[in-house]
Amino acid sequence: MDIPLLLYLAPLCLLFEVWQLVIAERHIGIKQIERGVDPRDKGPGELLSFLWGSGIVLYWVWMILMLVPKTGRIQIVCMLIVSLAGYSLRRNSGLKWILVILTVEGAVRIGMIVSLLGSTWRSL
Repeated sequence: MDIPLLLYLAPLCLLFEVWQLVIAERHIGIKQIERGVDPRDKGPGELLSFLWGSGIVLYWVWMILMLVPKTGRIQIVCMLIVSLAGYSLRRNSGLKWILVILTVEGAVRIGMIVSLLGSTWRSL
Protein backbone atom coordinates (compact mmCIF):
# COMPACT_ATOMS: atom_id res chain seq x y z
CA MET A 1 0.00 0.00 0.00
CA ASP A 2 1.22 3.45 -0.88
CA ILE A 3 0.96 5.86 2.07
CA PRO A 4 0.08 9.47 1.13
CA LEU A 5 2.75 11.95 2.19
CA LEU A 6 0.14 14.06 3.98
CA LEU A 7 -0.53 11.19 6.35
CA TYR A 8 2.91 11.70 7.86
CA LEU A 9 1.60 14.99 9.28
CA ALA A 10 -1.12 13.20 11.28
CA PRO A 11 1.02 12.89 14.46
CA LEU A 12 1.62 16.66 14.35
CA CYS A 13 -2.13 17.21 14.04
CA LEU A 14 -2.65 14.91 17.00
CA LEU A 15 -0.20 16.96 19.07
CA PHE A 16 -1.93 20.16 17.96
CA GLU A 17 -5.30 18.79 19.11
CA VAL A 18 -3.93 17.93 22.55
CA TRP A 19 -2.22 21.34 22.79
CA GLN A 20 -5.47 23.01 21.75
CA LEU A 21 -7.37 21.24 24.55
CA VAL A 22 -4.78 22.32 27.12
CA ILE A 23 -4.87 25.94 25.96
CA ALA A 24 -8.68 25.97 25.90
CA GLU A 25 -8.80 24.63 29.46
CA ARG A 26 -6.30 27.23 30.57
CA HIS A 27 -8.15 30.20 29.05
CA ILE A 28 -11.79 29.08 29.21
CA GLY A 29 -11.43 26.54 31.99
CA ILE A 30 -13.52 25.77 35.03
CA LYS A 31 -11.42 28.04 37.26
CA GLN A 32 -12.07 30.97 34.94
CA ILE A 33 -15.80 30.24 34.87
CA GLU A 34 -15.95 29.91 38.68
CA ARG A 35 -14.23 33.27 39.09
CA GLY A 36 -16.73 34.84 36.70
CA VAL A 37 -13.97 35.95 34.35
CA ASP A 38 -14.97 36.34 30.73
CA PRO A 39 -12.00 35.14 28.63
CA ARG A 40 -13.10 37.40 25.79
CA ASP A 41 -12.17 40.42 27.95
CA LYS A 42 -8.60 39.25 28.50
CA GLY A 43 -7.63 36.69 25.91
CA PRO A 44 -4.31 34.98 25.26
CA GLY A 45 -1.28 37.00 24.27
CA GLU A 46 -0.53 38.05 20.72
CA LEU A 47 2.05 35.33 20.03
CA LEU A 48 -0.17 32.54 21.38
CA SER A 49 -3.13 33.86 19.39
CA PHE A 50 -1.00 33.92 16.23
CA LEU A 51 0.29 30.39 16.76
CA TRP A 52 -3.17 29.08 17.60
CA GLY A 53 -4.81 30.76 14.61
CA SER A 54 -2.04 29.64 12.24
CA GLY A 55 -2.30 26.09 13.58
CA ILE A 56 -6.06 26.02 12.98
CA VAL A 57 -5.64 27.29 9.41
CA LEU A 58 -2.90 24.74 8.64
CA TYR A 59 -4.97 21.99 10.27
CA TRP A 60 -7.96 22.82 8.06
CA VAL A 61 -5.74 22.89 4.96
CA TRP A 62 -4.39 19.46 5.94
CA MET A 63 -7.89 18.06 6.43
CA ILE A 64 -9.10 19.37 3.07
CA LEU A 65 -6.01 18.05 1.27
CA MET A 66 -6.46 14.67 2.98
CA LEU A 67 -9.79 14.31 1.14
CA VAL A 68 -7.87 13.68 -2.09
CA PRO A 69 -6.30 10.27 -1.28
CA LYS A 70 -8.72 7.46 -0.51
CA THR A 71 -6.85 6.51 2.66
CA GLY A 72 -8.75 7.76 5.69
CA ARG A 73 -11.34 9.75 3.80
CA ILE A 74 -14.11 8.64 6.19
CA GLN A 75 -12.20 9.84 9.25
CA ILE A 76 -11.39 13.18 7.63
CA VAL A 77 -15.02 13.76 6.61
CA CYS A 78 -16.05 13.00 10.18
CA MET A 79 -13.46 15.47 11.49
CA LEU A 80 -14.72 18.17 9.15
CA ILE A 81 -18.35 17.59 10.13
CA VAL A 82 -17.50 17.63 13.84
CA SER A 83 -15.48 20.83 13.40
CA LEU A 84 -18.28 22.61 11.55
CA ALA A 85 -20.96 21.39 13.97
CA GLY A 86 -18.81 22.36 16.96
CA TYR A 87 -18.21 25.81 15.52
CA SER A 88 -21.91 26.42 14.96
CA LEU A 89 -22.78 25.15 18.46
CA ARG A 90 -20.08 27.30 20.08
CA ARG A 91 -21.27 30.40 18.24
CA ASN A 92 -24.74 29.98 19.73
CA SER A 93 -23.78 28.78 23.23
CA GLY A 94 -23.17 30.48 26.50
CA LEU A 95 -19.70 30.68 27.99
CA LYS A 96 -20.24 27.70 30.31
CA TRP A 97 -21.01 25.35 27.42
CA ILE A 98 -18.13 26.42 25.18
CA LEU A 99 -15.56 24.43 27.18
CA VAL A 100 -17.76 21.32 27.09
CA ILE A 101 -18.26 21.60 23.33
CA LEU A 102 -14.53 22.23 22.72
CA THR A 103 -13.61 19.19 24.81
CA VAL A 104 -16.05 16.84 23.06
CA GLU A 105 -15.09 18.21 19.66
CA GLY A 106 -11.37 17.77 20.37
CA ALA A 107 -11.88 14.26 21.74
CA VAL A 108 -13.75 13.17 18.61
CA ARG A 109 -11.07 14.64 16.34
CA ILE A 110 -8.31 12.96 18.40
CA GLY A 111 -10.18 9.67 18.08
CA MET A 112 -10.46 10.10 14.31
CA ILE A 113 -6.73 10.81 13.96
CA VAL A 114 -5.89 7.75 16.07
CA SER A 115 -8.30 5.71 13.92
CA LEU A 116 -6.67 7.07 10.76
CA LEU A 117 -3.21 6.14 12.00
CA GLY A 118 -4.39 2.74 13.21
CA SER A 119 -6.10 1.83 9.94
CA THR A 120 -3.01 2.89 7.99
CA TRP A 121 -0.77 0.86 10.29
CA ARG A 122 -2.96 -2.26 9.91
CA SER A 123 -2.97 -1.97 6.13
CA LEU A 124 0.84 -2.08 5.94
